[in-house]
Amino acid sequence: MNLHEYQGKDILSSFGVRIQRGIVAKNANEAVAAAKQLTAETGTGWHVIKAQVHAGGRGKGGGVKLAKNLKEVEEIAGQIIGMQLVTPQTSAEGKKVHQVLVAEDVYYPGETETSEFYVSVLLNRGTGRNMIMYSTEGGMDIETVAEETPHLIFTEEIDPATGILPFQARRVAFNLGLEGTAFKEMTKFVTNLYTAYVKSDASLFEINPVLKTSDNKIMAVDAKVTIDDNSLFRHKDYLDLRDLREESAIEVEAGALGLNYVDLDGNVGCMVNGAGLAMATMDLIKQAGGEPANFLDVGGTADAARVEAAFRIILKDPAVKAILINIFGGIVRCDRVAQGVIDAYKNMGNIEVPIIVRLQGTNADIAKKLIDDSGLDVMSATEFQEAADKVQAVLA
Repeated sequence: MNLHEYQGKDILSSFGVRIQRGIVAKNANEAVAAAKQLTAETGTGWHVIKAQVHAGGRGKGGGVKLAKNLKEVEEIAGQIIGMQLVTPQTSAEGKKVHQVLVAEDVYYPGETETSEFYVSVLLNRGTGRNMIMYSTEGGMDIETVAEETPHLIFTEEIDPATGILPFQARRVAFNLGLEGTAFKEMTKFVTNLYTAYVKSDASLFEINPVLKTSDNKIMAVDAKVTIDDNSLFRHKDYLDLRDLREESAIEVEAGALGLNYVDLDGNVGCMVNGAGLAMATMDLIKQAGGEPANFLDVGGTADAARVEAAFRIILKDPAVKAILINIFGGIVRCDRVAQGVIDAYKNMGNIEVPIIVRLQGTNADIAKKLIDDSGLDVMSATEFQEAADKVQAVLA
C-alpha cells in the first residue's frame, strides 16, 4: 500500500525522524490558512507547495513550487489542486491532484552550505536481509545515479538478529562526508529511519532528498513509503491511510471481489489459478505474438460466480482482443471450472472477444468435452503449445 508524502512523514515523525513540517490543504483557502499556521509555528517566511499524488518526479511536472508570500501560496495551490499532473512515473494521462502539502522552507541561509542526500531502506531479495541504500547525490533520480555514477551509491546490509548497529549508522554518516553535529544527527536519523521501517512493516522507505540544513540539522524533505499489504492486520490504523483515488479503479474493484488483479497494457486477457502459472501464461502470450492485458489469479475456487466476476473485470479493458483461461486442476477439478466458464458465459450473454480455455489436471478430459459440447464460441486446449497456437490464430 503506497502512502502520500505527508502520511509517510507522519509515520517517520512518530519514530523520532526529523521531517520538513507541513500541513495538508484541499483548496487554495486552506493552503493560505496552513501557510499562516506554519509561519506562526516555525517562523518560516516562504512555503513549498507540493502536489500529493502517488508518483515521483512531481517537481518535473510542475507539482512542486516555492511561494514567497501568501498571495503566491493561494495562486500556486489553486493552480496545482485539480491539475492532471504528468511525471516520469505516471501514464501520459497523469494523475489528478486532490490536495497539496504546504511545507516550511528549510533551505534557509546559515553558517554552512546545505547538502542533499539519498537514503532508502528496502529488502535485498538476493540475501534476504534489509538494506540501507544511500548516496551523496540526493535530489536526483537514483536510477540515473546508479547508471552513470554507480560508485556514488553505498549499501549497508542489516543482520535481522541484531538490527542496525551503532557502527553501521556511523559508517553511513562517514561515507556521506559528514562531521561534527551533522555526523551525529545523521547517525540518529539513520537509526530512527530503520526502526520506523521495521516497526511499521514497510517494504520501502525512500527519502530523497535527506537534507543537511545550513545549521547542520538532518531531516526528511520528502518521503516515499510503501507498507506491506500482508502486515495490515497488525496496523489497522494504517488502513485509513489508503487513498483509493490513487489506485487503478479496475484493480480496486477486483480486490473487493477477492481477485488478485494487476492491470497491464496488452491485448490478451488472462484468467489463471496460481501466481506462478499466471507468470508462465503471460510468457506464453508474448511468445504467441500478443501482450498480456492483465495479471489475474482467480485462486483455487474458480466457480461460476468467481469466473463471471473475472470475465467482467477483464472485459472492462477495451484493449482486450482475446481471453486466455489457463487452469491447472490440482485442488480444484477442471470439470467444475469448465462448468463455471459455461455458466458465466451464458449469464453474461454474448461475449465479443474470442475465448481460449486450457484446462489440465484433475478431470481435464471431462472438462474439454464440456467446453466442446457447450455450443458456445469457446475454444478448448489441453497443452500449452496448443493454447499458444490458438491465441496466435485469433490475433492474426
